[in-house]
Amino acid sequence: MKLRSILVLVLSFSSLAVFGWGKTGHRVVGDIAYWHLSKKAKGEIHGILKHEHLNMVGNYMDFIRSDKDNNFMVPWHYCTVPDGETYEEAGTPEQGDAVVAIERIIQELKTKQFTQGTELENLKYLVHLVADIHQPLHVGTGEDKGGNDVKVTFMWEPTNLHSVWDSGLIDYQQLSFTEYSKWVNHISEQELEKCQSEGIDVWIDEAKSYRKAIYDIPEDGKLSYEYNYKNIGIVNERLLKAGVRLAGILNEIYG
Repeated sequence: MKLRSILVLVLSFSSLAVFGWGKTGHRVVGDIAYWHLSKKAKGEIHGILKHEHLNMVGNYMDFIRSDKDNNFMVPWHYCTVPDGETYEEAGTPEQGDAVVAIERIIQELKTKQFTQGTELENLKYLVHLVADIHQPLHVGTGEDKGGNDVKVTFMWEPTNLHSVWDSGLIDYQQLSFTEYSKWVNHISEQELEKCQSEGIDVWIDEAKSYRKAIYDIPEDGKLSYEYNYKNIGIVNERLLKAGVRLAGILNEIYG
């Protein structure tokens, strides 16, 4: 087994606390996506989700992690690209990652030939994973479990850097997910088309570009108002792009 594969396998079993966006973040992404769906795609998706709504299914993959039978899905939530390398140069781990899972699920939703779960479950997986890979620390360096090993305080509460980006910054805004999506869901038609035309390689490069800002923390690890001020714009940009790109994928599949 290659060294990189061994590393990611170890991370798979040692990173069960590594979640993507918190509950609010995933709901924001689903809500934004819903508002950019075509009429036909909305109808198809309503038919699959039944009584559920796109803005409420994004947390499904985190909920089912409580069942140990789903541990094989843990590597799907992130990918590892060290500094100075591209995703292709880093290589794909044998058990897969977020990129592999997203590409496979998209193809299976198009063909209706599923290797894992039903169409309903795969739709929920896709909603979750597109959001996850837009959380910058879900494109990890392979050195600190996506910031989980970086102990900090945020607004005087002990936590870790990953958790700050999953939910700390979002929750600090004290907005419901619908209020949050209204706040950030502003994009021109030209920007929307460009955003939806960009592939996963661009999403990964974007996430990597924010590492300097994310890891710009004081030696004492105390993060508060200044860290929020400097980084909330990045959070909002990632949520918006995740929602818009998810909508573009779903329109391609169902529209």
